[in-house]
Amino acid sequence: MARSLVGSLAILLVAALHPLQAQHVVPGDQLVIEGVPPIPASVADQVRRYTEYRSAGLRDWHPTERAMLIGTRFGNSQQIHLVKSPLGARTQLTFASEPVGGGSFEPKTGRYLLIAMDAGGNEFTQLFRQDLPSGEVTLLTDGRSQNGGVRWSRAGDQIAYSSTRRNGADRDLYTMDPAAPASDRLVLAVKGGGWGVADWSPDDRRWLVFEYISVTHSRLWEVEVATGAMSRLAPVGVPDTAAYAGARYSRDGSGVYLITDADAEFRRLAHLDLATKK
Repeated sequence: MARSLVGSLAILLVAALHPLQAQHVVPGDQLVIEGVPPIPASVADQVRRYTEYRSAGLRDWHPTERAMLIGTRFGNSQQIHLVKSPLGARTQLTFASEPVGGGSFEPKTGRYLLIAMDAGGNEFTQLFRQDLPSGEVTLLTDGRSQNGGVRWSRAGDQIAYSSTRRNGADRDLYTMDPAAPASDRLVLAVKGGGWGVADWSPDDRRWLVFEYISVTHSRLWEVEVATGAMSRLAPVGVPDTAAYAGARYSRDGSGVYLITDADAEFRRLAHLDLATKK
Protein backbone atom coordinates (compact mmCIF):
# COMPACT_ATOMS: atom_id res chain seq x y z
CA MET A 1 0.00 0.00 0.00
CA ALA A 2 2.77 2.41 0.95
CA ARG A 3 4.68 1.57 -2.23
CA SER A 4 1.57 2.22 -4.34
CA LEU A 5 1.02 5.58 -2.63
CA VAL A 6 4.63 6.61 -3.22
CA GLY A 7 4.30 5.54 -6.84
CA SER A 8 1.15 7.63 -7.27
CA LEU A 9 2.77 10.72 -5.79
CA ALA A 10 5.84 10.25 -7.95
CA ILE A 11 3.70 10.00 -11.08
CA LEU A 12 1.86 13.19 -10.16
CA LEU A 13 5.13 15.01 -9.54
CA VAL A 14 6.58 13.89 -12.87
CA ALA A 15 3.39 14.96 -14.59
CA ALA A 16 3.44 18.33 -12.89
CA LEU A 17 7.00 18.99 -13.96
CA HIS A 18 6.59 17.61 -17.48
CA PRO A 19 3.01 18.16 -18.71
CA LEU A 20 1.87 15.47 -21.12
CA GLN A 21 -0.55 15.79 -24.00
CA ALA A 22 -1.66 12.16 -23.64
CA GLN A 23 -5.02 11.28 -22.17
CA HIS A 24 -3.32 9.60 -19.22
CA VAL A 25 -0.13 10.25 -17.35
CA VAL A 26 2.74 8.07 -18.57
CA PRO A 27 5.30 7.34 -15.83
CA GLY A 28 9.01 7.53 -16.60
CA ASP A 29 11.12 4.44 -17.18
CA GLN A 30 12.84 4.97 -13.81
CA LEU A 31 9.60 4.22 -11.91
CA VAL A 32 8.28 0.78 -11.06
CA ILE A 33 4.49 1.03 -10.71
CA GLU A 34 2.40 -1.73 -9.16
CA GLY A 35 -1.34 -1.65 -8.53
CA VAL A 36 -1.80 1.98 -9.59
CA PRO A 37 -4.71 2.64 -11.97
CA PRO A 38 -4.26 4.97 -14.95
CA ILE A 39 -4.20 8.62 -13.88
CA PRO A 40 -5.99 11.10 -16.16
CA ALA A 41 -3.84 13.91 -17.51
CA SER A 42 -6.46 16.35 -16.19
CA VAL A 43 -5.45 15.40 -12.63
CA ALA A 44 -1.85 16.40 -13.35
CA ASP A 45 -3.10 19.74 -14.69
CA GLN A 46 -5.01 20.36 -11.47
CA VAL A 47 -2.05 19.40 -9.27
CA ARG A 48 0.35 21.67 -11.16
CA ARG A 49 -0.95 24.80 -9.45
CA TYR A 50 0.29 23.40 -6.12
CA THR A 51 3.72 22.30 -7.36
CA GLU A 52 4.63 25.28 -9.53
CA TYR A 53 4.90 27.99 -6.89
CA ARG A 54 7.53 30.49 -5.74
CA SER A 55 8.36 31.65 -2.25
CA ALA A 56 10.38 34.71 -1.28
CA GLY A 57 12.53 35.27 1.79
CA LEU A 58 14.03 38.45 3.21
CA ARG A 59 17.82 38.45 3.02
CA ASP A 60 18.84 41.97 4.06
CA TRP A 61 17.89 45.65 4.20
CA HIS A 62 19.86 48.25 2.26
CA PRO A 63 21.88 50.33 4.75
CA THR A 64 21.01 53.75 3.30
CA GLU A 65 18.10 53.32 0.88
CA ARG A 66 14.52 52.11 1.22
CA ALA A 67 15.16 48.75 -0.39
CA MET A 68 15.56 45.10 0.53
CA LEU A 69 17.19 41.96 -0.77
CA ILE A 70 15.02 38.89 -1.21
CA GLY A 71 15.76 35.37 -2.30
CA THR A 72 13.31 33.89 -4.79
CA ARG A 73 13.21 31.59 -7.79
CA PHE A 74 12.11 33.19 -11.05
CA GLY A 75 13.97 30.88 -13.43
CA ASN A 76 15.60 27.53 -12.72
CA SER A 77 17.24 28.43 -9.40
CA GLN A 78 16.89 30.78 -6.46
CA GLN A 79 18.67 34.10 -6.94
CA ILE A 80 18.96 37.43 -5.12
CA HIS A 81 16.58 40.22 -6.13
CA LEU A 82 16.15 43.86 -5.10
CA VAL A 83 12.76 45.30 -4.12
CA LYS A 84 12.38 49.05 -3.55
CA SER A 85 8.73 49.52 -2.64
CA PRO A 86 5.73 47.62 -1.27
CA LEU A 87 4.26 45.49 -4.07
CA GLY A 88 7.00 46.86 -6.30
CA ALA A 89 8.72 45.03 -9.13
CA ARG A 90 11.76 42.95 -8.26
CA THR A 91 15.11 43.50 -9.95
CA GLN A 92 17.29 40.40 -10.25
CA LEU A 93 20.86 41.05 -9.07
CA THR A 94 22.52 37.62 -9.25
CA PHE A 95 22.50 35.42 -12.34
CA ALA A 96 24.48 32.41 -11.15
CA SER A 97 24.04 28.95 -12.59
CA GLU A 98 23.69 27.65 -9.01
CA PRO A 99 21.12 28.64 -6.36
CA VAL A 100 22.29 31.56 -4.22
CA GLY A 101 21.52 30.63 -0.64
CA GLY A 102 22.51 33.77 1.22
CA GLY A 103 23.05 37.43 0.46
CA SER A 104 23.74 40.65 2.33
CA PHE A 105 24.74 44.22 1.56
CA GLU A 106 28.05 45.70 2.61
CA PRO A 107 26.52 47.29 5.72
CA LYS A 108 27.68 50.91 5.45
CA THR A 109 26.97 52.03 1.88
CA GLY A 110 25.68 48.90 0.13
CA ARG A 111 28.39 49.11 -2.53
CA TYR A 112 28.61 45.34 -2.93
CA LEU A 113 26.83 42.12 -2.02
CA LEU A 114 28.23 39.22 -0.04
CA ILE A 115 26.68 36.03 -1.39
CA ALA A 116 27.00 32.32 -0.64
CA MET A 117 26.46 29.30 -2.89
CA ASP A 118 27.72 25.79 -3.51
CA ALA A 119 28.11 23.81 -6.73
CA GLY A 120 25.61 21.15 -7.75
CA GLY A 121 24.19 20.86 -4.26
CA ASN A 122 27.47 19.53 -2.83
CA GLU A 123 27.05 21.68 0.34
CA PHE A 124 30.62 23.01 0.04
CA THR A 125 29.42 26.59 0.31
CA GLN A 126 31.71 29.35 -0.95
CA LEU A 127 31.59 33.09 -0.26
CA PHE A 128 31.60 35.62 -3.10
CA ARG A 129 31.62 39.40 -3.45
CA GLN A 130 29.41 40.87 -6.16
CA ASP A 131 30.24 44.49 -6.91
CA LEU A 132 27.43 46.94 -7.61
CA PRO A 133 26.38 48.14 -10.07
CA SER A 134 28.83 46.28 -12.36
CA GLY A 135 27.72 42.81 -11.25
CA GLU A 136 31.31 41.53 -11.27
CA VAL A 137 31.67 38.49 -8.99
CA THR A 138 34.84 37.60 -7.03
CA LEU A 139 35.41 34.30 -5.20
CA LEU A 140 36.54 35.04 -1.64
CA THR A 141 37.12 31.53 -0.27
CA ASP A 142 39.22 28.61 -1.52
CA GLY A 143 36.61 26.89 -3.70
CA ARG A 144 36.98 23.52 -1.92
CA SER A 145 36.07 23.81 1.77
CA GLN A 146 32.79 24.42 3.58
CA ASN A 147 32.30 28.06 4.58
CA GLY A 148 29.52 29.93 6.33
CA GLY A 149 28.29 31.54 9.54
CA VAL A 150 29.06 35.07 8.30
CA ARG A 151 28.90 37.93 10.84
CA TRP A 152 29.61 41.52 9.83
CA SER A 153 31.71 43.69 12.14
CA ARG A 154 30.14 46.78 13.68
CA ALA A 155 32.29 49.00 11.45
CA GLY A 156 31.10 47.05 8.42
CA ASP A 157 34.59 46.52 7.02
CA GLN A 158 35.16 42.91 8.10
CA ILE A 159 33.36 39.62 8.30
CA ALA A 160 33.83 36.72 10.66
CA TYR A 161 33.11 33.30 9.22
CA SER A 162 33.82 29.61 9.75
CA SER A 163 35.66 27.31 7.34
CA THR A 164 36.94 23.74 7.11
CA ARG A 165 39.82 24.67 4.80
CA ARG A 166 42.61 23.75 7.25
CA ASN A 167 41.92 20.01 7.38
CA GLY A 168 38.49 19.45 5.83
CA ALA A 169 36.83 18.65 9.17
CA ASP A 170 37.30 21.21 11.93
CA ARG A 171 35.36 24.46 11.50
CA ASP A 172 37.97 27.14 12.24
CA LEU A 173 37.16 30.84 12.57
CA TYR A 174 38.48 33.45 10.13
CA THR A 175 38.17 37.17 9.49
CA MET A 176 38.38 39.06 6.19
CA ASP A 177 37.68 42.39 4.55
CA PRO A 178 35.60 41.26 1.54
CA ALA A 179 36.79 44.29 -0.42
CA ALA A 180 40.38 43.02 0.02
CA PRO A 181 40.36 39.19 -0.05
CA ALA A 182 44.10 39.06 0.68
CA SER A 183 43.28 40.27 4.20
CA ASP A 184 41.81 36.84 5.00
CA ARG A 185 43.25 35.60 8.30
CA LEU A 186 42.83 32.57 10.56
CA VAL A 187 41.89 33.80 14.04
CA LEU A 188 41.08 30.58 15.88
CA ALA A 189 41.92 26.97 15.02
CA VAL A 190 39.48 24.65 16.80
CA LYS A 191 38.58 20.99 17.10
CA GLY A 192 35.10 20.00 15.97
CA GLY A 193 32.47 21.23 13.56
CA GLY A 194 30.16 23.12 15.90
CA TRP A 195 31.97 26.45 16.15
CA GLY A 196 30.61 29.82 15.00
CA VAL A 197 30.83 33.54 15.73
CA ALA A 198 27.67 34.95 17.30
CA ASP A 199 28.58 38.64 17.54
CA TRP A 200 31.30 41.29 17.41
CA SER A 201 31.87 43.52 20.43
CA PRO A 202 30.98 47.23 20.03
CA ASP A 203 34.67 48.08 19.45
CA ASP A 204 35.19 45.11 17.06
CA ARG A 205 38.02 43.76 19.23
CA ARG A 206 36.25 40.66 20.54
CA TRP A 207 33.95 37.91 19.36
CA LEU A 208 31.25 35.97 21.10
CA VAL A 209 31.78 32.38 19.95
CA PHE A 210 29.52 29.36 20.31
CA GLU A 211 30.82 25.82 20.62
CA TYR A 212 27.84 23.60 19.79
CA ILE A 213 28.07 20.11 21.29
CA SER A 214 24.46 18.94 21.22
CA VAL A 215 20.96 20.39 21.33
CA THR A 216 21.17 20.39 25.14
CA HIS A 217 24.85 21.25 25.55
CA SER A 218 26.89 24.16 24.22
CA ARG A 219 29.60 26.50 25.45
CA LEU A 220 30.06 30.24 25.09
CA TRP A 221 33.50 31.79 24.61
CA GLU A 222 34.95 35.26 24.18
CA VAL A 223 37.80 35.56 21.67
CA GLU A 224 40.29 38.39 21.09
CA VAL A 225 40.21 39.01 17.34
CA ALA A 226 43.80 40.29 17.16
CA THR A 227 45.41 37.36 18.97
CA GLY A 228 42.91 34.50 19.01
CA ALA A 229 43.14 34.32 22.80
CA MET A 230 39.94 32.81 24.19
CA SER A 231 38.23 32.69 27.57
CA ARG A 232 35.25 30.62 28.64
CA LEU A 233 32.13 32.56 29.58
CA ALA A 234 30.83 30.12 32.19
CA PRO A 235 28.19 31.69 34.45
CA VAL A 236 28.82 31.27 38.17
CA GLY A 237 27.08 28.24 39.66
CA VAL A 238 25.71 26.94 36.35
CA PRO A 239 26.27 23.30 35.31
CA ASP A 240 28.48 22.64 32.29
CA THR A 241 25.64 20.90 30.41
CA ALA A 242 23.58 24.05 29.81
CA ALA A 243 22.60 25.17 26.30
CA TYR A 244 23.09 28.69 24.93
CA ALA A 245 21.78 30.49 21.84
CA GLY A 246 21.25 33.93 20.34
CA ALA A 247 24.08 35.67 22.22
CA ARG A 248 24.61 39.40 21.58
CA TYR A 249 26.76 42.00 23.31
CA SER A 250 24.99 44.76 25.20
CA ARG A 251 25.31 48.25 23.76
CA ASP A 252 28.30 49.15 25.96
CA GLY A 253 29.93 45.73 25.71
CA SER A 254 29.86 45.09 29.46
CA GLY A 255 27.46 42.19 29.23
CA VAL A 256 25.83 39.63 26.97
CA TYR A 257 22.16 38.97 26.30
CA LEU A 258 21.45 35.35 25.49
CA ILE A 259 18.93 32.53 25.57
CA THR A 260 19.72 29.63 27.89
CA ASP A 261 18.24 26.80 29.93
CA ALA A 262 20.96 27.21 32.57
CA ASP A 263 19.46 26.65 36.02
CA ALA A 264 15.99 26.21 34.53
CA GLU A 265 13.78 23.61 32.87
CA PHE A 266 13.08 25.78 29.82
CA ARG A 267 15.12 28.26 27.81
CA ARG A 268 14.81 31.87 28.96
CA LEU A 269 16.19 35.28 28.07
CA ALA A 270 19.13 36.11 30.33
CA HIS A 271 21.86 38.70 30.86
CA LEU A 272 25.44 37.68 31.64
CA ASP A 273 27.63 40.29 33.32
CA LEU A 274 31.12 39.90 31.84
CA ALA A 275 32.85 41.27 34.95
CA THR A 276 31.18 39.09 37.57
CA LYS A 277 30.05 36.17 35.33
CA LYS A 278 26.66 36.33 37.06
